[in-house]
Amino acid sequence: MVPQNLPAYAASLGDSHARLDALAGLSQRLLESARARGATQAEVSCSEESGLNVNVRMGEVETVESTRDRGISVTVYFGQRKGSASTADLREESLDATVEQACAIARHTEDDAAAGLAEANLMATDLREFDSWHPWIIDADRALDLALACEQAGRDSDRRIENSDGASVGTGESISVYANSHGFIGRERSTQHSIGCALIAGRGDAMQRDGWYSIGLSADDLESATTIGRKAAERAASRLAPRQIPTGDYPVLYSAEMARSLIGHLLGAVSGGALYRRASFLVDSAGQQLFPEWFGIEELPFLPRGFRSASFDAEGVATRESPLVTGGVLQRYVLGSYSARKLGLSTTANAGGVHNLQVAANAGDQESLLRGMGRGLLVTELMGQGVNNVTGDYSRGAGGFWVENGQIQYPVDGITVAGNLKSMFAAIEAVGTDVDPRSHVRTGSILIGRMTVAGESESE
Repeated sequence: MVPQNLPAYAASLGDSHARLDALAGLSQRLLESARARGATQAEVSCSEESGLNVNVRMGEVETVESTRDRGISVTVYFGQRKGSASTADLREESLDATVEQACAIARHTEDDAAAGLAEANLMATDLREFDSWHPWIIDADRALDLALACEQAGRDSDRRIENSDGASVGTGESISVYANSHGFIGRERSTQHSIGCALIAGRGDAMQRDGWYSIGLSADDLESATTIGRKAAERAASRLAPRQIPTGDYPVLYSAEMARSLIGHLLGAVSGGALYRRASFLVDSAGQQLFPEWFGIEELPFLPRGFRSASFDAEGVATRESPLVTGGVLQRYVLGSYSARKLGLSTTANAGGVHNLQVAANAGDQESLLRGMGRGLLVTELMGQGVNNVTGDYSRGAGGFWVENGQIQYPVDGITVAGNLKSMFAAIEAVGTDVDPRSHVRTGSILIGRMTVAGESESE
């Protein structure tokens, strides 16, 4: 999408650099203030965010929200005693009070052997941008027109669409600076835009709801509003007249957008906080075979327009391309410096989370996976939070489609899929090429050879 106001677009590019310069200068002043108060180490995070979000429903405007937020966080260390404080107020007296409060907290806390900045020799030196700054110069009227067109396209595309949960358009910009007393200072800026729609097919007890959305760092990456509305309608109508299926053990194919949750459960289990608290079913699992031999996951922090691309993590540590799983074997954990010290390990440059994961595919698109599955369940919706991170036990409400002879037969809902994550990981038979690009976790559909599916009982 071409910016409607080219001079304003150019101004926004230059303005972001000026604002980053201002935040960088502010961070240095705060570090000097902490040092003057006796802190042996200190770190500062400064951010500014702005955005526009509009929502419509049934052809009427529901909300128009313009946001502008600022956050400044100061963390100080007196030896291995830590204190943190934050503010959004840029007045000098407020900034001084924030540093003083952080120092006061640190003076009254206990020593923590794992506390402190990440090691100085790990700080990033190759600071780059990754094509993540694409302001969308759009006003509220134009955003509302897009949302209305999106919803109307969906309502017009299928007469079975009886109602709507609305359509939305959002755009946002974020700039941030992280600096610490090692002399590191890193700047980041990014934009994110979205269009979404949720529609209701049928009426009364036969209603079914579904939707679609598109998200990207550039408005050029978004699907058109009419395409999104029509997809939302198609998905909602396809779920009409759902049936139950008998309880049993079946192959289960997670659609790409649902498959992300499986990778999310893996990340939660191999993250430092869960591991050093011994609150994970994957404690002491590095080096173990958790997946089939063909399975792999790579972290790719330098992808152009990646949702989580970065030269440095939340502690300034240089990011790097690194396998998480190779040959089905878990290669490492996901650690910042604090959790690494608690475990007697080294940081993996994941303070603040992972940076773009790519799950390797070994199969074709979803249609080919359905043919390969033959008979089983395609999961397109998950509900509830029935996952025990300590034991790995997994039980979630689900909806989707029953498959026979490699073809979708009818929608199903009111079912539960259950298993144990460790067993589920080992039972993965295929990962598709149908990657859902709307996340920093990039995976296609995932086929698990057998899971317990609770549907209707024999007495029913």
